[in-house]
Amino acid sequence: EVQLAESGVASVQAGGSLRLSCDVSRVVYASAGWFRQAEGKEREAVATIGMNGDTSYSDSVKGRFTVSRDDAKTTLYLQMDTLKPEDSGMYYCVADPGLAKSRELLILSPGPHGWWGQGTQVTVSA
Repeated sequence: EVQLAESGVASVQAGGSLRLSCDVSRVVYASAGWFRQAEGKEREAVATIGMNGDTSYSDSVKGRFTVSRDDAKTTLYLQMDTLKPEDSGMYYCVADPGLAKSRELLILSPGPHGWWGQGTQVTVSA
């Protein structure tokens, strides 16, 4: 089973920054991105990038988070700035082979043929 592998320093104080990385080299994807789930809450989309490099963000992170990938499209990044305690949660790297637009992945989530990473815990302390 192919999985995506996230990595990144996972703890910071409010107002700080973190960068998450995800190895997507083992899949052939159209769009990719990041979802998160806080304890006791539903999973939500955070940021996505489409086949042509278009990006989409949830309202809660717009202006603070930046999704990007390397030129070879093998590594996905999530730069998180001005972090807040409410940004804490499990962050998942995702990819989908059929959804080409970033907005599609943000709204629809990966389909049955998509991929999810194992998740990395991010903790933002007040």
